[in-house]
Amino acid sequence: MEHSYLIIFAILIGCLASTVPVFLALFFTGTIGLVYGVGIDPQIVIEVLYRSMDKFALVVVMFFILCGNIMTKGSIVKKLINVANVLVGFLPGGLAMAGVLACGFFGAISGSTVATVVAIGGFMIPALLENNYDEQFSVGIMTTAPILGVIIPPSIAMILYAMVSNDQLEALFLTGFIPGIMIMLAMSLYAYLVCKKAGMKRRERPSLDKAATVLKESCWALFLPILIFGGIYSGLFTANEAAVVACFYAFFVELFIHKDMKFGDIKITVVSSAITSATLLIIVAGASVFGEYLTFEQIPGKIATIVVENISSPIVFLLSVNVLLLIIGMFMDIISATLILTPIFLPLLEKFGINTMHFGLLMTINLGIGYCTPPLGVSLYISGAIVNKNLLYVSRAVMPFILIQIAILLLLTFCPDIVLFLPRLIYG
Repeated sequence: MEHSYLIIFAILIGCLASTVPVFLALFFTGTIGLVYGVGIDPQIVIEVLYRSMDKFALVVVMFFILCGNIMTKGSIVKKLINVANVLVGFLPGGLAMAGVLACGFFGAISGSTVATVVAIGGFMIPALLENNYDEQFSVGIMTTAPILGVIIPPSIAMILYAMVSNDQLEALFLTGFIPGIMIMLAMSLYAYLVCKKAGMKRRERPSLDKAATVLKESCWALFLPILIFGGIYSGLFTANEAAVVACFYAFFVELFIHKDMKFGDIKITVVSSAITSATLLIIVAGASVFGEYLTFEQIPGKIATIVVENISSPIVFLLSVNVLLLIIGMFMDIISATLILTPIFLPLLEKFGINTMHFGLLMTINLGIGYCTPPLGVSLYISGAIVNKNLLYVSRAVMPFILIQIAILLLLTFCPDIVLFLPRLIYG
């Protein structure tokens, strides 16, 4: 049927706009497109589902989810926050800056924005309010800083992007370090200026003895990101193996050293992680069926032709994509968006001569910002529940910080060398 893909896309948008779960919307529309639009045997759908699960990269995602849950259940998160407090807590706006820094620490282990909002935001927002920080400022900074969870490696979104684009995962991880640090510095500087202008009372600078004590107590927690990245980039183990090593290390530390986790908690943590992983896997499966339909209909190639005919500049293309992804990020979770959109954009990158890793980082930041962008950003609702405020209140609170993140996004769009500096330095 000619132009049947228009009907399929209309059905998909209708499903996503309603209460139909994302994975069902993708699976349902993909299956209809393959069977009735393309006219292939329905058995192909079963084969696509099997192939979508038969990918070793998904093991990394599941183990990093487990690692994040172990840290949240135990005391690693609290110890990371204590370290951040010692480092910057005595500055004007220091506690807020410590929250941003803690999001960076946690993001370097968990790979998830939602996990970072729950673990760090749930602890830091009440702490900021207890220390007389403005409520709207506190909600805003701790709703948006968790974007570091998907930018600073390991990132679940980057793992899925690499799975589709076939980029080297270790090299793709490296693209997130400098942008993540830039966002941390920019948000911390804003917190410093706002709190200094408001005349916030500064906390007492910790003594050397106290700082040494906190660092000593937190050394096992701080060693976890060193273990992950040191192992990967020294060649001791792969990214897949790093995720497994991180889980065993976190379990060992929480059970036998910190002793803040009991053997009975292991079952609860593993089951919780399995549920989260299953949610992710069914989205991957649904997106794969829809992706197969796009391939049969040659939709990516058709879109590439239309775009190339109307846009001649790579910069104009990237700016247009930034706007599109920011809008999509408001309505769709980063996992679904990455799996659906990456196959569509890849042919365009080749035509415009855009580095796939540069684009992957831009895509990750764009969709990460979507987590805290009205009206459907998941982080907005989590933070709103913490302080018992409505969506409008939280939306106003996050706007200054979203503007900061968009400004850095634009800088990275125009300056790909910033993003690609570390991959080129290490891998040439």
